[in-house]
Amino acid sequence: MGLERFAGKVVWITGASSGIGRALASAFDQAGARLMLSGRDVAGLEAVRQRCRTPDAVQLLPFDLGLVDAIPRQVEAALARWGHVDYMVHDAGIALRGRMADTPMELDRQVMATNYFGPLALTKALLPSMLARRSGHFVVVSSLSGKYGVPQLSAYAASKHALHGAFDSLRAEVHEQGLRVTMVVPGIIRTPILERALTGSGAPYGKTTPEYASGMDPDACAARVLRAVAREKEEVLIGKSEIFTVHLKRYFPTLLSAFVRSHPVRWQRSLRRWFSFGG
Repeated sequence: MGLERFAGKVVWITGASSGIGRALASAFDQAGARLMLSGRDVAGLEAVRQRCRTPDAVQLLPFDLGLVDAIPRQVEAALARWGHVDYMVHDAGIALRGRMADTPMELDRQVMATNYFGPLALTKALLPSMLARRSGHFVVVSSLSGKYGVPQLSAYAASKHALHGAFDSLRAEVHEQGLRVTMVVPGIIRTPILERALTGSGAPYGKTTPEYASGMDPDACAARVLRAVAREKEEVLIGKSEIFTVHLKRYFPTLLSAFVRSHPVRWQRSLRRWFSFGG
């Protein structure tokens, strides 16, 4: 089944104002979906809406996913507008770049609230309506950090590992009721996530790296996500040569450790030299 399956379907995307979420909004819009877009950046969401085919038909529901206790009310508002949600795309997230010893616990809690407890609360609030209809699909944007940890990303990796554990379990629980879960594992995508990442002091990191500057185009990433969701794939790896590290983790974990222990992204250059993937 192709992308025509998204025509007329209600797609709710968090983190829709930039990066992969913004690209996914455009891709689902081009596929004919009805969109609800969420995030904290109201101006950014409005800019995404104006890029859509029929801006007036796109609903905006701005909120902070880290305010977990308020999420049931956001779901009530979403269902009041559309009646149901066919595809819930969990894309919103924040990164934290800093050594564990230098990171205060409140920042770990902030990352977990936005990246894990927020999507979890949103999912729990949506599940009753999906189970009643015996239809619904969760699309969860994870990361290579959901597969293995690297230096200076302990909080981020922990939150992404948690998503895999929770949604792999959910997939098994609701499959017979007609619900589906697709885990999306992006590699290095050309988005502002690194510049906006928090540091151990709580200040933004404020810069990127050559690896991120030359990463996969987010629109190309979004196109692959839609194809995977249309095929109801349980998990999809998306990126350039860096996604090979997932296979290294499975079959040659000691080798992967040698790549990543000195720097979070330096292994990509090493892989290109070793395997001549080019990216």
